This record gives sequence, C-alpha cells and structure tokens, in this order.
Amino acid sequence: MALRSVLVRAAEDFRRRCVAQSLARTFRSPFTTAVVLDDLKYAESHEWVKLEGDYAVVGITHHAQGELGDVVFVDLPEVGRQVSKGESFGVVESVKAASDIYSPISGEIVAVNSELAESPALVNKGPFDEGWIMKVKLKDREEIQSLLDAEKYKQHVEESAH
Repeated sequence: MALRSVLVRAAEDFRRRCVAQSLARTFRSPFTTAVVLDDLKYAESHEWVKLEGDYAVVGITHHAQGELGDVVFVDLPEVGRQVSKGESFGVVESVKAASDIYSPISGEIVAVNSELAESPALVNKGPFDEGWIMKVKLKDREEIQSLLDAEKYKQHVEESAH
C-alpha cells in the first residue's frame, strides 16, 4: 500500500512538471525564467557546453531559443571542420530573426545533429537534449575555464535584460 502511494505521488509530480514545461514553452514572455542547467558551461553569446571526456556537446541555451521564437531552420556545420572559440559555425533562423551561432570552444567537429535538418523545432522543444547542434573534439580543455557556470550565466541573462 505504501509503495502504491509513493508511485501515485511520483506520477502526479511528474505530470505537474510536464504541464509546467509545456506552459513555459507556450507562454514565452519577458517574465518567463530561462532554464539553466547546473552541470553545463555557458558562453555569453548564449551557447551551452556539456563535457563528455575529451569531447564537448554544444547547443544554444533555453534563453536563446526563447528569444528567437519558433526555429524554422538550422544551418549545420560540416563534420571534420576545425572551429575556434568565438567563431561563427552556423545560423539559427526563426520566424522572428536569424542569428549566428558561435563556438564556445576550439576543436574539430566530429558530429552534428542531422535531425535538425528535418526538425529544426527540436531546438525549441529541448535545447539541452534533442536540440543539441554539434559535438567537438576539444583542442584545448583549458578554454572551458573561461566559460560561465550556471550562476554566472543566470546573472548575465538578467543583466542583459535590463
């Protein structure tokens, strides 16, 4: 009986979180707080980095996709291309604007999210998971130290809103 009660509460909590996430996507406003994950690093240009050993997965932040609105096209870089920190490697186009995407780290692009060619809205749906853009073999792991942690990125977003 106790196990059933725990499972019912867990299912209700999960449903509430799903509804909240859905509403946040539906009602984007200046008052909606952007999602910032603690285990990622961030560039001031609104890209995120997730370390995976000698590799880094890169995408645009929840804040960036919210500012852009509905993404309709993602210009993906070529696998094998060398990118430098701060260099534009692609473009995200939305119904409102087009924006360059800048590499937060240097290295060789070893993979791109080819699903974005057919479903660019994945960037809006899940910017930190199914909306990732590229995977890079790190050239200089020390560059990661110059990126913002979650708390500093939140401050950056708040300051740039004023």
